[in-house]
Amino acid sequence: MSSPTGPASGLPVRMPRPRQSGRHRRPEPVAAPEGAPALVLAVPGAPAPATRSLAEEVISIARSELPGLDVAIGYLEGDDAEYPTLGSVLAHTAARRTERYEIARAAGREVAAPEGPAAVVVPLLAGPDNALMRRIRQAVMDSRAAAELTDVLGPHPLLAEAMHVRLSEAGLARADRARLFTVATAADGIILATVGGDEAVQAAGITGMLLAARLAVPVMAAALDQEGAVGAIAEQLRGSGSMQLALAPYLIGPELPEGLLDAAVKEAGCAASEALGAYPAIGKLVLSQYTSALGISTQQSATH
Repeated sequence: MSSPTGPASGLPVRMPRPRQSGRHRRPEPVAAPEGAPALVLAVPGAPAPATRSLAEEVISIARSELPGLDVAIGYLEGDDAEYPTLGSVLAHTAARRTERYEIARAAGREVAAPEGPAAVVVPLLAGPDNALMRRIRQAVMDSRAAAELTDVLGPHPLLAEAMHVRLSEAGLARADRARLFTVATAADGIILATVGGDEAVQAAGITGMLLAARLAVPVMAAALDQEGAVGAIAEQLRGSGSMQLALAPYLIGPELPEGLLDAAVKEAGCAASEALGAYPAIGKLVLSQYTSALGISTQQSATH
């Protein structure tokens, strides 16, 4: 049992580490600048409770990295009832910024008139998808809001890490880089599945090279939305000696049409890991796109 002075004898006591000083002190996170544009997450696909939960978790991760961040979620296929559309969210965000300015002026505060974007729109997409990006861009234009649209989240080493974790969770890859233990069902060839055409496959291939370096097995990208593409890549991997394949979705989830992944798994004749989902790296990459668009840093420089 614990006593009023701490844990009972024999139990480890975790003491707070002293704050580092000097040039090696860890940088500290900073709050969002006052008046900074809102981060609006553009969510593709048919909205559903699971999609909303995923988007909210991604946004929560971003806010934890940059306290005070103004955030909103807009659905590309929303209904403006349960799931607000991207266009209406942007229009509301712009109106709210103007309202805050007018209230401040009415209260006698000396504040500068709003300038620059009212929002930075970050697509919830791991890789390029021209069709979806065209629709997101059109929604931004139709909203008539001053908003800046960023690029998609990948390719990026953090996405390779996320896929590695998803594969290990499914028992299809070793969980560590050092390969200190074996997994009987570990795949010896990975199909990196994506949607969005040839450009998406090429982008997935870049992250695939990073994943291959982590797993020390061949990784090849294939388009889920191109008939026969997954089967052809599976045949190519088996032809080069990989007998135990696994399919890893290079997708966050909402952008994946229903049934497409199951069909690809049958076509390839192998097991698959889960989509990236709300893996912490997704939230961090969303924030990274936002801060890059504004030219701000989420960390203060270490003192010297």
